[in-house]
Amino acid sequence: MGMSGLTALVTGATAGIGRAVALQLADEGAEIVVHGRDQDRGADVVAEIEKAGGSARFVQADLGDPADVERLAREAGDVDVLVNNAGVYKFLPTSEMTTELFDLHMDLNTKAPYVLVRALAPGMAQRGRGSIVNISTLAATVPAKGAGMYAASKAALEQLTAVWAAEFAERGIRVNAVAPGPTRTPGTDAMDAASLQAIANTTALRRIAEPEEVAEAVVFLASRRASYITGVVLEVAGGRPAIG
Repeated sequence: MGMSGLTALVTGATAGIGRAVALQLADEGAEIVVHGRDQDRGADVVAEIEKAGGSARFVQADLGDPADVERLAREAGDVDVLVNNAGVYKFLPTSEMTTELFDLHMDLNTKAPYVLVRALAPGMAQRGRGSIVNISTLAATVPAKGAGMYAASKAALEQLTAVWAAEFAERGIRVNAVAPGPTRTPGTDAMDAASLQAIANTTALRRIAEPEEVAEAVVFLASRRASYITGVVLEVAGGRPAIG
């Protein structure tokens, strides 16, 4: 219960990695602000946390609308831990990536985290403590066909992670990122076993990660156990970079 008395905002917390992060932070004792778009799924996550003895509330917001992102920050209140998890990924060749999809990737994957940090970091600084964990992707550093906008938007987020780490360090705020490799999420549910195994075979461990495994890294970086760690991007990728 090393995070008792702290409040954590997790974006995109109703499924996949975000849901796993919210549940694990709650297990650590944090009060969770569960963000998502779907009221029913948000209520399910809140209920699961409360059933386990934790505290949580749901705030719905459209992260593609900067004004709604600012409202989310206001309704979240005094946040000690911010996990920028929500995002979008569309794998298309450049010739098929529309301007609208370009903007969608930048709005959700880069601009929304920026607006949340801009809104919430000053309060963290006033209290003299805070931890921000941005969810990136291995695709930000490992080029893949069709991943251009997803990779670019997340690479920008990694650069912001480093800038924010330097900018806020003297105010007691740590900023890190986690870069997952292939991970089992709702987006993989429709994939057949052969396709999943082909993806798994790109890693040294020859399997894809469970969301809970990625969440462990996020919770570690958010917690006091990582009190001397800031400005890093922690790859949770099953050894993918080790095999080229």
